[in-house]
Amino acid sequence: MTMIRVFLSTLLALALPGEAAYAQRQVPVSRAEIALSFSATVKKAAPAVVNVYALKRTTQRPNNPFMDDEFFRKFFGGQPSQDMPIERVQRSLGSGVIVHETGLVITNHHVIEGANEIRIALGDRREFAAEVVLRDPRSDLAVLRIQGTKEKFAPIEIADSDEVEVGDLVLAIGDPFGVGQTVTQGIVSATARTRVGITDFQFFIQTDAAINPGNSGGALVDINGRLVGINTAIFSRSGGSHGIGFAIPTNMVKVVIASALAGNKLVMRPYFGARLQPVTAEIAESLNLKRPAGALVASITPNSPAAKAGLRAGDVILEVDGVQVDDPAALNYRYALKTIGSTATLTVDRNGKSVSLTIRLEAAPERQADEIQISSRSPFEGVRVSNFTSEIANRLRADPATAEGVVVVNIANGSMADRVGLRLGDIILEVNGIKIESTADLEKAARQDAREWRVTISRGGQKRNVVLRG
Repeated sequence: MTMIRVFLSTLLALALPGEAAYAQRQVPVSRAEIALSFSATVKKAAPAVVNVYALKRTTQRPNNPFMDDEFFRKFFGGQPSQDMPIERVQRSLGSGVIVHETGLVITNHHVIEGANEIRIALGDRREFAAEVVLRDPRSDLAVLRIQGTKEKFAPIEIADSDEVEVGDLVLAIGDPFGVGQTVTQGIVSATARTRVGITDFQFFIQTDAAINPGNSGGALVDINGRLVGINTAIFSRSGGSHGIGFAIPTNMVKVVIASALAGNKLVMRPYFGARLQPVTAEIAESLNLKRPAGALVASITPNSPAAKAGLRAGDVILEVDGVQVDDPAALNYRYALKTIGSTATLTVDRNGKSVSLTIRLEAAPERQADEIQISSRSPFEGVRVSNFTSEIANRLRADPATAEGVVVVNIANGSMADRVGLRLGDIILEVNGIKIESTADLEKAARQDAREWRVTISRGGQKRNVVLRG
C-alpha cells in the first residue's frame, strides 16, 4: 500500500493549475483520488506529438559478375552492371514534437540522418512533407519544419527540466513499432545520467516508462502535459524495453530550438579551453575533498576562456552558476546551455580553498577549410581533405576547438586512396610519425618517398594505426 501511495502521490496535481500543480506532492486519501486518470494529461500533450517518416534512397551497382560478360548480357538482355544501378530505399520511423506554431518539430537526429525525404504525420492522420531546418548531431537533436500549409499549430508546453525529480510521474508518448500513437507511464528513475555514451553531452533523464523502437524523438511529459525530455534511447539486449529509457532534458532542447528560430544552421556553443578528468576516490582523498565529485582541470589551453578566467591545472570545478557538477560530463552539459557573449561563474576548489572565477563565454576560434586535393604518388592520391570547420565538426560530432587532424571530404573513384580503403569522414591524424594539424601538413607528408606508410586515422570515433602501401 505504501508503494501505491508513493506511485499515485502526484495525481492530485491534475486538479491544480500551472506551476503549483507540479510543485505540490500529496498522498491520496480517498478512493476518488486513486481513481483519477491521466487522460487530461494525454489530451493536452498528445496532439503535439507526431510521427516522423524518413526515406533514404541509395543506388548500388549489383554484385553480379555475369553481367560484366558480353555473352551473359546478351543472353539476359541486360546492360553492363555499371549502367544498371539498383535503387534501394531504407525507411526509418520515429516520433517528433511540435514546439512552435509555425510547424517546427523537434526529433532525434538519428531518426532523419541521411534521409532524402521526410514526412510528418499528425495525430489526426494528415501527412505533410518536412524540411530539415537544423541538425545537431552532438546532442542527437534535429529541427524540422512542416511544409505545404500555412496552418498555425498548437505547440507543446515546455518545462524546466532542472525541476524534474527522481520519483516524479512521467508519460512517454510516441509511435513504438509503427503501431500508432501510444502512451506509456512510469516514473523518473534517475536524473543527470552522464555515463550512457549516446551523445556528446552526457546528461539524461532516466525513466522506466516503456520506450521502444519508434519512440525516438517522442515526448516525455510530466503530469501537467509539459515536455520535460525527448526520448532518445533505451538500454536493451533484445531490442525491446527493459524499463531503462533515456531522454534528452528540455533545457538542452531549448538551446537547439532557439538556434533554429534565430535562423542558424548550426548550434554555436561556448568554448571552454581546458582538458578535464573525473575526480576519483583516490584523487578526492589526496586533495582533501569531502567527496569524489567535480571536474579536475588536467591542463589549460593558452589564451582560451578558461585561461583568461584564471583557471589552473589542479583546480577542481564544483559548480557552474551555483549548480553542482559531479563530473566533466555534467560540467560540459551545463556549459553548453550557456549563451555566447555572456559570462558564467565557476566555483573551484583550489588547494582546499573555495575560489569563485568569472569566465567569459566565447565561440571557438573558426578555422578556414583550406581544402586541397592530394595528387602526389602516395596512398592519399585522389583524396580531398579539409581542416576542421564548425560545420564539419558538427557533422562529425566533434568539438571544433579541440578536434585534431584533417578530414577526408571526397575520394576520386578508382584512385589510390580509394583502393587502399580510405573513407569519407576519416580523420587523418599522423603519417610516418608526422603529426597532421592542417591540410598543408598532409600535402607535405604525401610527398615523401616511402614504400610503407604508417598512418593513424580516426574512424567512427575509434583511432586506428594502419600500414598502407602506395
